[in-house]
Amino acid sequence: MRCLKFSALALSLASFSFAADAEGPSDVLTLTVTDFEAKVNPEPLILVEFFAPWCGHCKALAPHYEEAATTLKDKGIPIAKVDCVDQPDLCQANGVQGYPTLKVFRNGTPTDYTGPRKADGIVSYMVKQSLPAVSEVTLANIEEIKKADKVVAIAYVSSHTQAPAAEFSAMAEKHRDDYLFGISYDQDVHSSETVTPPAVVVYRSFDAPRTEYPYPIADAKVEDFETWLKDLSVPVIDEVSGENYAIYATSSKPLAYLFLDPTREDKEDQIAAIKPIAEEFKSKVNFVWIDAIKFGDHAKALNLGEAKWPSFVLQDVQKQLKYPLDQTKDFSPAAAKKWVQDYLDGSLHPSLKSQPIPETQDESVFNLVGKQFDEVIFDDSKDVFVEFYATWCGHCKRLKPTWDQLGDRYADLKDKITIVKMEATENDLPESAGFQVTGFPTIKFKKAGTREFIEYDGDRSLDSFIAFVEEHAGNNLEVKTPPPAQQAEDAQAPLKAETDEKKEDVHDEL
Repeated sequence: MRCLKFSALALSLASFSFAADAEGPSDVLTLTVTDFEAKVNPEPLILVEFFAPWCGHCKALAPHYEEAATTLKDKGIPIAKVDCVDQPDLCQANGVQGYPTLKVFRNGTPTDYTGPRKADGIVSYMVKQSLPAVSEVTLANIEEIKKADKVVAIAYVSSHTQAPAAEFSAMAEKHRDDYLFGISYDQDVHSSETVTPPAVVVYRSFDAPRTEYPYPIADAKVEDFETWLKDLSVPVIDEVSGENYAIYATSSKPLAYLFLDPTREDKEDQIAAIKPIAEEFKSKVNFVWIDAIKFGDHAKALNLGEAKWPSFVLQDVQKQLKYPLDQTKDFSPAAAKKWVQDYLDGSLHPSLKSQPIPETQDESVFNLVGKQFDEVIFDDSKDVFVEFYATWCGHCKRLKPTWDQLGDRYADLKDKITIVKMEATENDLPESAGFQVTGFPTIKFKKAGTREFIEYDGDRSLDSFIAFVEEHAGNNLEVKTPPPAQQAEDAQAPLKAETDEKKEDVHDEL
């Protein structure tokens, strides 16, 4: 088991998403084991939330879920909920393992809901689910379809056999959850939209409202449309939130943050001033602005050391490398532009957060900080076994006495092996590491004379750690067996640690 590592932004978004329970009449159906199948199975489409009344994320979702239910009721799409405290067997039967769990049922067959959790996002997602992957566009419905979602793609072709109708339809099937798609064979529609078939046009509720596919279209494939649509679905600059953070987190482009104090009267002017820069670099960098007051912890996680706004930072999201603009100087759009260009030119070095180098190393386990990573980890003469932990992680706390015992075992062989621990929430990994820590504890072994890491995924007993080390070590690690009295003392250590841990405050892990 591991404690999952979430970005500071994701955690902050969760902590600031609080809402009171809805009161009064509700358009959300309440289901129980006695009526679940009778109400769900006949419906061609229904959304069901499995929740717990004490769950903070469920409380945050509640008002959005209510609002979406009211809107979707008029469209003939029901929304329902199941209280898993009151109906535990029903929730277990539906494979619920966390709260809230949302599932889309089609005539009783469930699939996971993967859409947003704000009212307009829920409505948009469910409307897409109610439509065919590609809707036929006519003069009677074209204006409605063009405005039905934030991103709408329409293919204009003379017949269903004309390219790129087949590729466009295949792409629509693949991305029906992401965008709204239409196709028109009607010459009157083509004329009203001033397009010459074959053509594909994207309509958006932001930035340029109409964009036609700019490349040779007859030979366009699914992946060509995918790349084009994905780029168009990201605004030139937008406020980053829980609804859109995943778009940026999964993008291959670096992310440029403008941290702003939203209470300042010139907030919109600051956004407007940087927008031309965002437009200039849009093909290579995603730009967002973020509430610096609400998400101050995320600013710290990106190595912005001062609460000074506006501030600017670039992040390589895939490698988790951070490039904060110097906060000792006043921010300016010109400085941000140069910073982005320097990054793209490869002339910037990432800012690595590190605790101070310890004055002494008094324990058998080496306490590693970011500044010493390359020096300690890539010492070719030594085998290195390293645990990346978080202070708050319960699994890490339970591991500590065993990891200390491992350090004690090899204490007399420090010239051949280093047993290491590193607080990964307080120290950034350099690019040379070649990996990122996504959960705690993460345990890796580096054989002497190599720069490659072996992931440890075995059980966390001392014997298993020793066997793993002996199997993979490059050095001879023969050690003397400790006397029986010491063995007995060591055997009691995990039990003592578990007792001590129960006395500590509980940390709410995600």
